[in-house]
Amino acid sequence: MARIPALEPPFTPDVEAQLATMMPTGMPPIGLFRTFAKNMPMTVAMSHWGRYELGRDLSLTLREREVVILRTCARCGCEYEWGVHVMVFAQRAELSPAEVTSLTCGSPDDACWTADREAMLIRLVDALHGSCDVDDELWRSARELLDERQLLDVLLLCGWYHAICFAARTARVDLEPGAPRFADITAA
Repeated sequence: MARIPALEPPFTPDVEAQLATMMPTGMPPIGLFRTFAKNMPMTVAMSHWGRYELGRDLSLTLREREVVILRTCARCGCEYEWGVHVMVFAQRAELSPAEVTSLTCGSPDDACWTADREAMLIRLVDALHGSCDVDDELWRSARELLDERQLLDVLLLCGWYHAICFAARTARVDLEPGAPRFADITAA
């Protein structure tokens, strides 16, 4: 049960306008955004950063971005945000079912990870999640595969999705209809 229930339509004009900027044209706003809209100054401020993280200026590819996001959400135990990203982006990012399973409950050493860069992204997320840091050895290895701009994007993308996961989990945002569940993956 939601601790902070999402706003329901009809929305005030300012909320309607803000939510419209956060969703693709014609799609109704997801529960997380309707929950955030209960604090409009925060929602407006964070939507700019969110557009960067999901936009074309991010130095990671769509696939790499989703590797980082799905692993972060899984490590945080945030079924809500993980499910939204699997539903909306996994196919676009060309992530196979084996890769989604690995990101959810596997390892960067799983056979599905043939690209060193992708396995490295998983290692970075795991390190950040586990210790809020990256040790020198992992950093040197990451530096061989990623430039400084990409490394900064990975660090902030992972941190951003930690924040999203904290909010979604703690507010107990209701799961989106039709979104996959952890049980769909871990039972496979």
